[in-house]
Amino acid sequence: MPFAVLDGGTAATRLHYRSDGDPSRPCVVFSNSLGTDLSLWDAQAAALARDYHVLRYDTRGHGASPAGCCDGDAGGIARLGHDVLALFDHLGIGRAAFCGISMGGLIGQWLAIHAPQRIERLVLANTAASIGNPDAWRSRAALVRADGMDAVADGAAARWFSPQFAAREPDAVARLVQVLRAQDRHGYAACCEALAGADLRGQVAAIAAPTLVIAGEYDPVTTVADAEWLAAQIGGAQATVLSASHISNIEAAGAFTASLRHFLAG
Repeated sequence: MPFAVLDGGTAATRLHYRSDGDPSRPCVVFSNSLGTDLSLWDAQAAALARDYHVLRYDTRGHGASPAGCCDGDAGGIARLGHDVLALFDHLGIGRAAFCGISMGGLIGQWLAIHAPQRIERLVLANTAASIGNPDAWRSRAALVRADGMDAVADGAAARWFSPQFAAREPDAVARLVQVLRAQDRHGYAACCEALAGADLRGQVAAIAAPTLVIAGEYDPVTTVADAEWLAAQIGGAQATVLSASHISNIEAAGAFTASLRHFLAG
């Protein structure tokens, strides 16, 4: 497995990544949601690798990327954004399209605000400029540190997928829940704390990159209203609503990939 050793001072870590397609082609980067790993993007990577250099990575504290020093919101979303910039530098990537879902979408917003010269196009899926309640995130962080990942994994399917999809594709749902259950509790908790401190509502209007906002019609976590607000704040942003809940790139994989491909080609 390839790793990039990122020198972030006291927040240094190794970031696990996967690269598919021809590195000479335009690069599109995928960023996972809280509690998942880079396998979340298997369908999109397979569809795009012929035409793009597809780069996926496990967010710090997720999958095969160790938590490093990210406990206690040490740098929060900014730290996770700097990880992406360091990965770009490690791989010699100057600019890329960036697609992030949920937490990954917050990372994408931070990048487009603070490193606009590195972001060619931006896809913000099932996300918001501020997600959830800070106290609830800190409570969840304390819960998993004390009781482990089972405390959040048991109810994940209802947060992530519509009942119709869960009944139709139980194996796909079970696979993703198992990925969540296997996450490092401390890495997960640290990212909960990063989400608690992330509020970009006063900054997203500065995003200049061409932007596509994707919402899930049945998403109880980041709602259609959240997506509409983001699209209204970002000049020229496009918005689309898919028949899905929170993990729309899996529940509505075909429609998600088609929207993504159309936007990247624009």
